[in-house]
Amino acid sequence: MEIIRVKDAQAGGQKAFELIAAAMDQGAKVLGLATGSTPITLYREMIASDRDFSTMTSVNLDEYVGLDGTNPQSYRYFMNENLFNQKPFKESFVPNGKASDLAAECARYDEVIANHPIDVQILGIGRNGHIGFNEPGTPFASKTHEVQLTASTIEANKRFFDSVEDVPTKAVSMGIASIMSSKNIILMAYGKDKAEAILGTVSGPVTEDVPASVLQNHPHVTIIVDDAAASLLK
Repeated sequence: MEIIRVKDAQAGGQKAFELIAAAMDQGAKVLGLATGSTPITLYREMIASDRDFSTMTSVNLDEYVGLDGTNPQSYRYFMNENLFNQKPFKESFVPNGKASDLAAECARYDEVIANHPIDVQILGIGRNGHIGFNEPGTPFASKTHEVQLTASTIEANKRFFDSVEDVPTKAVSMGIASIMSSKNIILMAYGKDKAEAILGTVSGPVTEDVPASVLQNHPHVTIIVDDAAASLLK
């Protein structure tokens, strides 16, 4: 596990892009992508670059249940607005939050991941240590599954909605085993409110109570943090 300290989120996005560009130069073809505020600086770097992603495939971590890709709060819409409209990929997979049979959708998405092994997976981290929407207590062996979001995650995400009542309470998420199958993982975290989660991820016990702690068992993980997020590390 390599830890890279940066001065701010902009510098973190630049460093993450450097790592992705290097992986592409070495033959990487599939990127696992994340949503939320954390990866936005990375996506800005990707858009501003002269890199062509039209031969690349992307596989997103998750999607809210009940929202389709035309909904401005959906993660498909987020990805279109923040990356794909400006830098199209050959294929871009996002779970279908409007699927009538969510169990079948989860199985379909597992097939997507199996057929498109992820070379570089981008992650953010929740205050409670969740990665993707894998909340504390999620089995490490989990694959794509329907998730009941915790109150803390709903509270953290309400800033993107008009009110907390508008925040979906369920999501479809790539599982922890799915994430761990990626060849390389880049986790980014910025701000003091992520410091406890980063401490647990890097030096706490490997426990399902802190989902991101499982990354200690992965052979190729890079964690990009600013001073605030790294403030509790020795």
